[in-house]
Amino acid sequence: MARIHARVKGKSGSTRPVKVDLSFVTLKKAEVEKLVIKLAKEDVKMSVIGITLRDTYGVPSVRAMTGKSISDILKKENLLTKVPEDLQNLIDRATRLKKHLGNNSRDTHNTRGLALIESKIRRLTKYYKNTGALPESWKMN
Repeated sequence: MARIHARVKGKSGSTRPVKVDLSFVTLKKAEVEKLVIKLAKEDVKMSVIGITLRDTYGVPSVRAMTGKSISDILKKENLLTKVPEDLQNLIDRATRLKKHLGNNSRDTHNTRGLALIESKIRRLTKYYKNTGALPESWKMN
């Protein structure tokens, strides 16, 4: 399948095994959930929580361990952020790029880059509104 904004095909990535081997994990299901909640209360992003659990605690997959995703665990505890993490990262990126273009108005390459980022934001916003993760009245500032 082709990439969104480039006319080239993407490189195939590795796939996870169908059944994750959890024989080496010493933590229990409840301990993993407590760690997820503890890290979320320390304002750690969801993607960083997964990486921390993998690298520090040896948990290969939170979903395989608990049967729930990190976002499901955080939703149950009312710790989920208002705006999904990937959308917030794109918004932050667009904000930084607008600031850059304010100082460098002739930077046409990044002007196009800003247009591409904003189109990704629009597509992702549409998706999250359709799935109910964002309210229908939500607008980017």
